[in-house]
Amino acid sequence: MQHVLVTGGAGFIGSNFIHYLLKAEPEVRVYTLDALTYAGHRQNLEHLPDDSRHTFIHGSINNRQLVDNLLRKYTIDTIIHFAAETHVDRSISGPASFIETNVVGTFTLLEAARQAWLEEKIVAQPRFHHISTDEVFGTLALDDPPFCETTPYAPNSPYAASKASSDHLVRAYYKTYGLPVTITNCSNNYGPRQFPEKLIPLMIFNALQGKPLPIYGDGQQVRDWLYVEDHCTAIHAVLQKGRLSETYLVGGRNQPPNVELVRLICAILDEHFPDSPHYPHADLIQFVADRPGHDRRYDVSTTKMEDELGWQPQYNLDQGLHNTVAWYLKNSNWITAVTGGESFANWINENYTQRGAETQ
Repeated sequence: MQHVLVTGGAGFIGSNFIHYLLKAEPEVRVYTLDALTYAGHRQNLEHLPDDSRHTFIHGSINNRQLVDNLLRKYTIDTIIHFAAETHVDRSISGPASFIETNVVGTFTLLEAARQAWLEEKIVAQPRFHHISTDEVFGTLALDDPPFCETTPYAPNSPYAASKASSDHLVRAYYKTYGLPVTITNCSNNYGPRQFPEKLIPLMIFNALQGKPLPIYGDGQQVRDWLYVEDHCTAIHAVLQKGRLSETYLVGGRNQPPNVELVRLICAILDEHFPDSPHYPHADLIQFVADRPGHDRRYDVSTTKMEDELGWQPQYNLDQGLHNTVAWYLKNSNWITAVTGGESFANWINENYTQRGAETQ
């Protein structure tokens, strides 16, 4: 890697990866392409380890002319494709943007890379790395073994289906054209700079204000929680040592039910604010009507990552949650900046407040 194009680099995982990569690879130059939709923010790219090696470009991955120009202008040899619509609830209420970004956008990038790298051969050893999700595999029963790289795809939401489609496109461009690709499917990420529509930052955000902590259904849905820095090291390992055309699953080995996860967050906030009028914060928990097609359980096997690449997560859930809460407490200005305006408040109202409380 010398000249790296990161799509969606102003978002949660993308920005954390850029912070990590500039520190881990002191010779690499990073070019961020981001449309700055509701979840992408320039604030996420402040205080980089070496800002002189970073260039930000405001634009869409669907703009083929822009992507073509970037690949040639900066002699891009590596594309790391984070850009995506990622929230299941938003995909239920508005699936069109998920198809446009996740499917058509990925296709646009692949076509641009195919022309620049395979036809014009502007660089010698290119790589297209695609970031995906464990949600493409559907749901697990409580006694099912975890997902692995050979688990059949069975997406249950428009979001998961759009990511499954993009995975298939990436794999097909290797099989059909020989485009050098790798794919990682990760479990639920958490950590600094995550937009507060997602469960963990939303619970922190609401609890600090004494607002209800809305949990879907009975709260017994199980997810594997991956601290974002562990995800960054996993991607780096795949870029360094992963085999072309291979898929690698990345997980954190943490699978509490959602309601238990929220109670852990509340306990950490209780440690920080024992005199809060909202103490104990767990009293703010409120169960709301479940969302349609809600997958019951995700779990991923990291055996291939461990055996082939020597990678394993370094953060357990307690460490990761303490780090995450501490970051949000230190960065209240960031929260204010990214949640300002009517759109965020309207979205919270639509997806949680209007569902009402469940009878427990």
